[in-house]
Amino acid sequence: MNKTLLLIKHEFIGTVRRKAFIILTLAFPLIALLGILAGQVLPGMIKTTTTVEKVGYVDQVGLFNQTTAENNIHLILYSTEDAAKTALEQKDISEYFVIPANYIKTGSIQRYTLTTEIAPGSAVQSAISDFLLNNLLQGNSPDIIARAKNPVNISSTTLTAGGTPASNQGGFTAIILPYIFCILLLLAIFTSSGYLLQGLGEEKENRVMEILLSSISPRQLLAGKVLGLGAAGLVQIVVWLISANFLLRMASASWGSVLGSLQITPEFLILGIVYFILGYLLMAILMAGVGSISPTAREGQQMSVIFIMPVIIPIYFITLILENSDSVAVRILTFIPLTAPITVMVRSGISVIPIWELAVSIGILILSVWGLFVLTTKLFRTYLLMYGKRPDLREIVRSFRES
Repeated sequence: MNKTLLLIKHEFIGTVRRKAFIILTLAFPLIALLGILAGQVLPGMIKTTTTVEKVGYVDQVGLFNQTTAENNIHLILYSTEDAAKTALEQKDISEYFVIPANYIKTGSIQRYTLTTEIAPGSAVQSAISDFLLNNLLQGNSPDIIARAKNPVNISSTTLTAGGTPASNQGGFTAIILPYIFCILLLLAIFTSSGYLLQGLGEEKENRVMEILLSSISPRQLLAGKVLGLGAAGLVQIVVWLISANFLLRMASASWGSVLGSLQITPEFLILGIVYFILGYLLMAILMAGVGSISPTAREGQQMSVIFIMPVIIPIYFITLILENSDSVAVRILTFIPLTAPITVMVRSGISVIPIWELAVSIGILILSVWGLFVLTTKLFRTYLLMYGKRPDLREIVRSFRES
């Protein structure tokens, strides 16, 4: 045990002293701080200029006979398409559209422009829509016209089973913090486990491993390296969380409407730390296994992609998780060890995850970590001092059976 503690201390101190570790740990709080300061200072320094755009139109219905200004866009009536086309060619207008005689029935208009584009600009599209509504609703009060342009503003309230408002109301602000935390979680896990893989590869190539294994068992070596680097990664996460709490309070002064409701709750903090520890241990042990069978650090990094890709699968299914967090597919991702940390953290921002799902997910992760630790210890014992050719899958399975 004393040897394991010495190795944990050695790996922890060696990691936190790395320039790359220090830069990565401090980079995110500093970047966020600069962004907040820029958001407070730049708006007062930048002078906004208003440009007016002229858009022509041809009315073949006879209802849209007003030259109307919508925001910074002026709509100019032309009697014929030829007149509008001439104005466009002479750059008197930036574009024009034709309202056909059957517009009331079809709702279709034809737009003409000299530029190639994927879709009309949002400002022009909004101005044309408002212009058409204003003319169609002539004679109605301004309030009715305004309501027709914006017919509904929906606000939702989530209720508990007892009919009272739930503490977690979801929404856009509820997903910001979990999403940012997931990105930081991935960085911390990959950085710490990457250091482990790189260190094993270098020690194996430099034959330092032979000296280590002469005085320490493979199990102690694995435990010391994994726990030492994990402690460094945990320090990184804690620094980010503490700075995030401070930065959120600072940012609320500038963007109070968006960030005012954001806060790091104790439940979220505990859940994040638990899944960081388990997620890191899982990845670190996998990286240690890869490092033990890889003859060089470069080959180990190439093989590690096999395990890195599944971890980021929830990012690709983020829309599914946000729109249907209780679906069967999302629950499966919650229970798969490699995808569980990110899936659970995203789900925690938009819904209440049942206790039994969290218990099963954490239980599976713990069993996976322990099982992989046992298997990786056997790989350490068998392949850590082997150089040259990397063993294939058949040889690895045979070594497990023999051990």
